[in-house]
Parts: sequence; C-alpha cells; structure tokens
Amino acid sequence: MKLRRLGGALLGLGTAAAVADRVLQDAAGELEPALDATERTYRWRGMDVAYAEAGDPDDPDLVCLHGINAAGSSGEFREIFDALAERYHVVVPDLPGFGRSARPPLRYSASLYEDFVADFLAEFDTPAVVASSLSGAYVARALRLGVDVESLVCVCPTTVGGPDPPKPWLRELLRAPVVGAALFDALVSKPSIRYFNADHAYADPSAVSAAWTDYQWRTTHQPNARFAVASFVAGHCNSSLDLDAALGETDVPVTLVWGRGATLPPLSRGRTLAEAADARLVVFDHAKLLPHVEHPEEFVETVVAAV
Repeated sequence: MKLRRLGGALLGLGTAAAVADRVLQDAAGELEPALDATERTYRWRGMDVAYAEAGDPDDPDLVCLHGINAAGSSGEFREIFDALAERYHVVVPDLPGFGRSARPPLRYSASLYEDFVADFLAEFDTPAVVASSLSGAYVARALRLGVDVESLVCVCPTTVGGPDPPKPWLRELLRAPVVGAALFDALVSKPSIRYFNADHAYADPSAVSAAWTDYQWRTTHQPNARFAVASFVAGHCNSSLDLDAALGETDVPVTLVWGRGATLPPLSRGRTLAEAADARLVVFDHAKLLPHVEHPEEFVETVVAAV
C-alpha cells in the first residue's frame, strides 16, 4: 500500500511538473526576432539557423557572434546593431539551439559550435568579426582551420563556460523529460535571470529593461530550449583550445574588450591574454561581461578602430 501511495505521489508530481512546463511554454509564446532587421535562414546540418541582416550589402561584412549562456541570443547586440549597420553589412546569427534557430534535442558540444562558426564565417568574403565569450574561442579555432577574417574583436573571450572537466551526469539530468524540465524551469526563472544579470553580466543591472528580461525568459521557454543549455551548464561547450597560442599565432588583428568589473573571466585574464597574443586590450569602466550593451557608442568606436 505504501509503495502504491509513493508511486502515485511520484506520478502526480511528474504530471504536475509536465503541466507546469507546458503552461510556461504557452505563456512564452512564439519568439519574435530580437533585432529589428531582415531575418534570413542558413541551412546547416539539417538545421535552420536564423540570422539578422542589415546594412548595405556592398559595405564590408561584419559578423557578430553572441555568447553562450542560458538566455543567449542575437539580442546581445541589440544596443549596437543599428549603429554598426550604418557602416557595415552586419550579420548576426542565433547560434544553433538558441534564439529563433532550430533547437533539436542534440548533445551540443564545443566541436559542434566550432564547426558551425567555421562554416558560417566561410560563407562571407573575409568578414570582420565580433565574438562574445565562448564564441571568441570558437572563432580562434576557425582561424586555425584556415578561415579568413579581416579582423577580430573578442569580448571577454574564454574557453570555459561550465565545469571543467564537464559533468555528463548533469547534462543528462537536465535532459531528462520530467525532472530535467522542472530543474531547467527553475534555472531560467525570471529571478534567476535577474540574478545572473546582476552578478555576472551588468555593472548596472537596473539599466536592463523589463522588456529585455522578459525576452530572455521567453527565449528560454521555447520548445527544446533546455538541450543546448544543458550542455553549456554541464561544461560540454568548453573549448579545448589553447586560446593564448591560437590568438598569438594568427596574423589577424585582434582587439580584446573587457569590462573592468568582469569576473567570468576577470580583467587579469584579459591582460594575460593580450600580452600572450600581442593584442590590443580595451577596458571599459562600469561594465562587466557586456560592455557593448552598457557602453554602446564607445564600443562601436572600438569596433570601427579595429576594423
């Protein structure tokens, strides 16, 4: 009898969690593009990868690659997109598993994103590139593979976004149909998103609009949203690249941009990397991981100087 009651209770909890997850997805609704631009699709390995495009196609190509995090999307470049499009032909994809791109239930990995970045950049004729966080390492890998770019601006680049070494059990737990969905819903709740914004992303979290926080929440509650995030949180999107060596050996001009208050990774890492790679280091006061959001005009000037 006790076992039956326990089984019934667990079944009830599982059903409640599944219903709650469905309610949250329904509340999130269909996700609109994060950027006010023409949206196009790049077909890659059977996936439709959405990207925003703006600016004169005859202007130099500039590809912007957002960082990977629980609420990652092309909207990371919302504050600089229009200004950059006045000078460049700007292209900003939602990486596979994020934003409006396809989100199949894959076991996402650094190698998948490295391959995607290399293939996507190869579609353009020697583009300039702005890459944030882990995407900086993915671009560095593409350079080693022979992909030609004009210049590279890396914002707080890193090879580690999750535990090192990775934790496969954590990835599988978050992928689980009922328990994983419930844990993921807690991980990407609005309070959690606000905490991350305040603790890691922004020096002034009060500057983050309620509308943007809502968009972050909605992008994390699209169907299959948890699968790419599960790999990221468990460390499977970490790059094995020696970033110092990769950037140091390239002939491409490299500019590193850091918020003085950044902790993941800290500015001390930026100084070490700049010295190893013989790269220019630009530091923004009153900023953390997203100086391009907190200081858009100055960031655009930095890109123009680098390109």
